Amino acid sequence: MVFSSGRVLDLSEPVIMGIVNATPDSFFPESRFGDTTAALNAAIRMLESGAAIVDVGGESSRPGAEKISVEEEIARVVPVIKQVREKKPQAVISIDTCNSVTAGAALAAGADIVNDITGLRSGEMVEVVSQSDAAVIIMHMRGDPSTMSQMTDYVDVVEEVSSWLVERAQRAIESGIRRDRIILDPGIGFAKTAEQSIEMLRNVDRFLQLGFPLLVGHSRKSFIAKLTGSPVENRLEETLSISTYLYLKGVDIIRVHDVQEHSRIFGILKILNPYGENGRE
Repeated sequence: MVFSSGRVLDLSEPVIMGIVNATPDSFFPESRFGDTTAALNAAIRMLESGAAIVDVGGESSRPGAEKISVEEEIARVVPVIKQVREKKPQAVISIDTCNSVTAGAALAAGADIVNDITGLRSGEMVEVVSQSDAAVIIMHMRGDPSTMSQMTDYVDVVEEVSSWLVERAQRAIESGIRRDRIILDPGIGFAKTAEQSIEMLRNVDRFLQLGFPLLVGHSRKSFIAKLTGSPVENRLEETLSISTYLYLKGVDIIRVHDVQEHSRIFGILKILNPYGENGRE
């Protein structure tokens, strides 16, 4: 994926997206970077440790998170994006937001990707993306972070999420967003029970068949407690195990908190299995 700026996102093999939460209340305490300097330093550290993308967010999407104003969200993320762009001109930066005004401000500050957890529900967001050179991550979620846990009544979670993602991608294309700028995310943990999230991971091949680059964000999420009982601060090993599985399956973008640890593991995997299970070239 080549942007008009000349920046390149090479998806010929799985890459790491590092999570930069410019927030005081994200679900994993060690991922909270409550001021611009801390968030900037975290982003630079992730890029230098092997992240292909840094995903900067200013509002937590955890259940029960406090809603903030657009002005506050912009104040949290735009200075970080501007300074990352200044210090790392070739870095690929994503803005994690469902607000079109924030997305527009972030793109103007130098972001390359809009990561929309609401899957382009907003016509204004579609317009912002379609009128830019940006890529977009379309994620599946029902409701919003305050209601999603009550909206898990799927008959077949894998097929329903797959169909929804394809339909939403097609709408985006019809609205002027370039097909080669679309990335899909099944939304692990968003309006899914732990069992449903695990079922989607087991069937990740289905999402890989949809014809678009695939992002999976599973890092330290609560469904892991269903498997091991580990609290969020002790879920690194479980996260790494799932990430290894996703790498070998050929998932394009793996979104994580712990970039250095993932980069070291992926470096070995690239030597032992350079193209992944799907035979990437």
